[in-house]
Amino acid sequence: MKYGSLILEKKEYVYLKRILNISGYGDDASVTKSLVKLSEELQTAQIVNNDEVPEDIVRFNSIVTIASDNGWEKELQVVVPMEKNVTLNKVSVLAPMGAALFGYSKDDTIDWDFPGGAQKIRIVDVQKEESLKEIDINI
Repeated sequence: MKYGSLILEKKEYVYLKRILNISGYGDDASVTKSLVKLSEELQTAQIVNNDEVPEDIVRFNSIVTIASDNGWEKELQVVVPMEKNVTLNKVSVLAPMGAALFGYSKDDTIDWDFPGGAQKIRIVDVQKEESLKEIDINI
């Protein structure tokens, strides 16, 4: 991990903690496992001001290019749950893939248990879109 721990912007951290508490981690065992792991990682995350978040950190609305050790590569956007849209490759932070990526940075490799089994995912690129700070969401 490039920065030693997850890095989250303060408002995004508060919002994420709230939606994790509200979600109750879901009914699906693999989703629950991913969200529990994300919650555990949040305990050691660096919480910083918006202007202190490195450009290559996966945040809300980041467009992320990922590659698997199985040989596939994909571009997706990590979004708040209400913005998820499989057709547009918008993945909720509460989905296993969104939970796996959030707070990590470009060039990080993540070992995660997905519904299809454990995989090693590498973050190839992170493009910054508008952050949660710029979105009209009541936190």
